[in-house]
Order: sequence, then structure tokens, then C-alpha cells
Amino acid sequence: MGRGHPEAPGRLKAIEQGLDVVGIADRLDRREASEAPLDAIKRVHDEFYVDELLAIAPTTGRVPIDGDTVLTPHTLPAARHAAGAGIAAVDAVLAGDAANAFCAVRPPGHHAEYARAMGFCFFNNIAIAAAHALAVGGLERVAILDFDVHHGNGTEDVFRHEPRVLFCSSYQNPLFPFTNDESVPGRLIKTPLRAGVGGSVFRRAVERDWLPALDEARPQLILVSAGFDAHRADPLADLNLEAEDFQWVTERITEAADRYCDGRIVSLLEGGYALDALAASAAVHVQTLLRAGER
Repeated sequence: MGRGHPEAPGRLKAIEQGLDVVGIADRLDRREASEAPLDAIKRVHDEFYVDELLAIAPTTGRVPIDGDTVLTPHTLPAARHAAGAGIAAVDAVLAGDAANAFCAVRPPGHHAEYARAMGFCFFNNIAIAAAHALAVGGLERVAILDFDVHHGNGTEDVFRHEPRVLFCSSYQNPLFPFTNDESVPGRLIKTPLRAGVGGSVFRRAVERDWLPALDEARPQLILVSAGFDAHRADPLADLNLEAEDFQWVTERITEAADRYCDGRIVSLLEGGYALDALAASAAVHVQTLLRAGER
């Protein structure tokens, strides 16, 4: 999206390096994603919005969507592959072809609302994956857990009135996208965190808010919006998590998945803009998923 923009190709290179450091790069079943079909995208996005994005996508140069979200000639193909990764991962996990999956994708998706691109996001990858699980996978209950430092306003917007989806989101507030903190029991669980808090506060909040909601919902599949920008080194926020906190929350997620849905988890990358912190945090997240899949 331009020189110096935090949502940059180096993010995926950093994750690859992190997987090498922890020694699991060669133990993963790697798959390339196909582009998501437009009908799958339009399950969660307004048809006019999708068609308009396709119409204004440039063949050269850039088209600004907002102050920090820009269309280039390569944006929508990348976004469709990112959404396609979530769909393919859901299919693989539901078919028993994979125990769980992590999708290293960009651009991220959880800020993309029903009819609006924003916050580096164009298509809501996690919502598209969840809607696919319900419509094609035949599931009746899914949970989306979002530990990105920014609230997943787009995911909330898509599923606000969908009783089959439990959406839990922890986030710093006040901070973009400046959401209200009102939860809807059994369907929308918001866990706001004050600037400056660290892992112990985050862990207690997850235990207080998320785990009881999962006990009640008993999802058949857990999807994760895995943003690592709550790390203390991240330049876009002010929480003080460490890589070990992302390992801890992933362990709690895998335990819940073992209880309710035969370990079935699909995780998609969201934020994380300090490259060393992203490498370390994503590596322990994937390592924890790998261990769970081998149990």
C-alpha cells in the first residue's frame, strides 16, 4: 500500500523466519490457496460493494479507500486468495484432512464491514470462512475468537444478528476503530483492555469472558482472528503482551476445541506490525496448533 506502510510484504517473510527459528517449518503441510469465488465473498458482503471494488480496482497506480487503506493492481487478487485460504482451511479441517490450520494471509480482513473497506481490510476473511462453514459445511454453531489489538468491527457488523455465530473480541479501547464496549450475551462478547496493560490482565479477561461463553456455545468449529499487534513492541497500539501470552491463549483455544469440536480450529492472520515480535508470536501460535493437532 506504499512505501513505509505497516501492512507490508515483509510480514509474511517474518512469519516464515519465525517458523524456522522454532524448528517447525519443515513439519507443516503447506498449501497454496485458490481465489475465493465471488459468491462466497457475497455471503458476507453487499453485492454492490464487491462489484464496486472490482470496478474501481486500478490497472496502474493506487486508488485510496481511506487514509490508510489503498487499492493497487494487486490488492483484490491478494484479498481473494486470502479469503480463499480460509475457505480451503475450513474444508480441510471439516473433512478431517487436517487437524487444524493457520492461514498466513494478507491483506487482513476483520475490519471489513458488510459494505465498507477500512483499516487495511477489503474482504472479511474470517467472516467468509465462518459463513462457508455454515452454508457449505453444514454446521449449526461456530465461534470466532479475535485477539487482535483492534476490535474486529467488521466481523461484528457481518454477524451482529446471526445466532449461529459466537464472536469474542479482545482489544485496546480507546483505539481504532473506536467501538462501543457493549456485549450481547451468548452472541457478542467484547473484552476491552486499557492501554498499558500486560499479559496477566489479558489472561484473566479471557478466562472471565471467553471461556464461559465457549462453554455455553459449544461450537462445532473455532475460527481465530490471529492478530499479534497487542505485543508490547507493536508500533500501532499500547498493550504489553509477550509472545508467551499468545502461546497461552492458543493453548486455551485448543483445549476448548478438544472439548467441543474434535480439535477443529482454523486461524487466520490479522495484525502484527513489529516484524520480530510478529515472527516470535506467530511461531508459538502455530507451534501450539501443531502440538494440538498431533495429540
